[in-house]
Amino acid sequence: MANAYERARVVKRLSATQPGALKLARRFGDALVCVRYRHDIERRHRYTTVELVVDQAPIARRQAPLDAIVLVRIPFSDTARQNRARTLGAKWDSRDGVWYMRRSTAKQLGLLKQIVEK
Repeated sequence: MANAYERARVVKRLSATQPGALKLARRFGDALVCVRYRHDIERRHRYTTVELVVDQAPIARRQAPLDAIVLVRIPFSDTARQNRARTLGAKWDSRDGVWYMRRSTAKQLGLLKQIVEK
């Protein structure tokens, strides 16, 4: 069953810096996103709700599938890995200075950190 404040209609939404939200902004600080005033007409109640930031973290990028083609920079001095990449089917692009290979090949050669964006 829904809570009473969930059934209530939002009549006003205020950012943390607007009058009507300042007292709550002092209370919750930078975590306050917004304040909502809700009215439940049936029960004749007014509810004040707040939206707070409770956690933040960087968004982890999804890794490409192992069969996806990736661009990899192998240092010019690392001829052993260049030759190994070539035998595993990697293709050299002299114009951009990168190797095209499957992600699984880059992983096998320990080159995941050398993958570059297109």
